[in-house]
Amino acid sequence: MPSRSEKTSELEATVVALLDASGYMARRLRAESNPTGLSWSETITLARVERAGAITIAALARADGVTPQSMRMTVQRLERAGLLVREAHPHDRRQVLFQLSQLARDTRADTIERRLHWLTVSLAALDPKEIATLRAAATLMKRIAES
Repeated sequence: MPSRSEKTSELEATVVALLDASGYMARRLRAESNPTGLSWSETITLARVERAGAITIAALARADGVTPQSMRMTVQRLERAGLLVREAHPHDRRQVLFQLSQLARDTRADTIERRLHWLTVSLAALDPKEIATLRAAATLMKRIAES
C-alpha cells in the first residue's frame, strides 16, 4: 500500500503532467486555427460576444476579469478590424452594445473548422483504446473545470 507521501507525489506528478499537456494542447489548437493573427484576448472576446449575442464593454470586462479600460482597447481593435459592430442599447441610450459582424462570424466558423480538422486528423492516427481513454479523460477534465 502506497504511503501518504507517495500518494501526494503521484498526485503532484499528475497535476504537473495535466498542466503541461493541457497548456501544450491549447497552444497547438491556437496555432492550428489562427490564420487571422488575432491575439488570444481578442479571440476570447469574440467568443464571448458570440455567446452573448450583444454585450456591453462593462459586461465583457467583468466576464474576463479585466478593467473596462483594458476591454475597451480590445474592443476598439476588433471594431477597427471590422469584427465587431456597435448598436444602441434598446433600453438605455447611454450604453452601447457590441455584436459580431458577418466577417467575425465567418472567421469564427473557419477557426472552429480548422480546430476540428486538425484534431480529427490527429485522433485518427490513434488506436480505438487510446481514443476511448481520451474520451474518458475529456469527461473528467470537464468535471474538474466545472468544480
